[in-house]
Amino acid sequence: MINFKRASSLILLLVSIGFSVAKAELSIQITQGIDNPIPIAVVPFTWEGSGVLFEDVAEIVKNDLEQVGEFRALSPSNMLAMPREEREVYYRDWNVLAQDYLLVGRIQRSPGSQLIQVQYEFFDINRELKLAGEVLTGTESQLRDIGHEISNVVYELVTGTRGAFTTEILYVVSEYVNPELSYFRLEKSDYDGQRAQVLLESREPIMSPSWSPNGLEIAYVSFETDLPRIYIQNIATGQRRQITNYPNINSSPVWSPDGTKLAMVLSKDGSPDIYVQDLINNQLMRVTDHPAIDTEPAWSKDGKSLVFMSDRTGQPQIYQMELGANSYDVERLTYDCFHCAKGQFLPDGVNLVHVRRETRQSTQYHIAIMNTETLRVITLTSTSFDESPSVAPNGSMIMYGTKFEGRGVLDAVSIDGRVKFRLPSSIGDVREPAWSPFLN
Repeated sequence: MINFKRASSLILLLVSIGFSVAKAELSIQITQGIDNPIPIAVVPFTWEGSGVLFEDVAEIVKNDLEQVGEFRALSPSNMLAMPREEREVYYRDWNVLAQDYLLVGRIQRSPGSQLIQVQYEFFDINRELKLAGEVLTGTESQLRDIGHEISNVVYELVTGTRGAFTTEILYVVSEYVNPELSYFRLEKSDYDGQRAQVLLESREPIMSPSWSPNGLEIAYVSFETDLPRIYIQNIATGQRRQITNYPNINSSPVWSPDGTKLAMVLSKDGSPDIYVQDLINNQLMRVTDHPAIDTEPAWSKDGKSLVFMSDRTGQPQIYQMELGANSYDVERLTYDCFHCAKGQFLPDGVNLVHVRRETRQSTQYHIAIMNTETLRVITLTSTSFDESPSVAPNGSMIMYGTKFEGRGVLDAVSIDGRVKFRLPSSIGDVREPAWSPFLN
């Protein structure tokens, strides 16, 4: 979590443990952007101290804004001036360069301290208006956090949507060694793949990572005892506890929105069904009771219902079940695909993200969004083996696992399908991303 001091010059509109093993270095590659990105000038921030900083704050902001595909940053070599603060800004310079927005800043050490102060100011060129200005203070190791926070401010002021640049992702890496040995790692990184940390390493599979709503804990499935079992782990301390020890399948843990329960899949009573475990009193409640396979639960945003995948009609489809005191009402949500799975709602509670295979003859699985009121479906991806979609907390992007050049990678796509980027791994196959909630 971010913990640095901030001092604003005006009211803003936007008021582990690690193991010493090789990490899967991820680096964003833009694969598709919008046709007319917003022009913005991010002037290199002036460093007014001694030595060299390890992070370039302005470059971090520029990369953040360009990586989401909605902005195009002006090259510093084309800038007519390099202002550091408002009194050095001349709007005509940036109008000539057809820039809509301008970000400037300066960095210095706090007097009598080892802390770093980052002062930035953000301007609307067309309206000749200063939109934001702030001083953020932190350690040198927090400069990347500060850069992401500035990106959040810029993104929200321009788009009206809260930025998700300070969020993180979980993912599973599998590294093949030989036919008898593979390594599996649960890793955490910034949303852009930087600063990866290994949270768990095992010779047995790790699956289904899930964030707690407060971002302090994670749940996942580990086969370290040769059988699938669900664990909860504290990110900061690495302490963990085993949640389930039932016979056969223990899988797909998902936190309730209030963080007090875990939905999961168990087959202790026969076929796989959906259960909910209360994490306060450890009471286990069976939600579905059907001879077919019921799996892949996901909570509605209000915590009053679950969506899940079931093959109770012969093919995998997505259903929704209201959680009531005396009965559970089940509604089928998908009809027009041969195979629909991994359903979860966007924050609006209406649009359902899912994986779909259109026909029996097709072998391709794509990420799609279905409006549950109009039944309109938009297919967002064109890769062939897409799985495990996870939605950014601001609802703007979906990250998912897919194949590229024979390896597992993480891709992301905007909810309108216009922006796409890829997080290829330098080591092993990467899959099962889980996007964190807002962490500050």
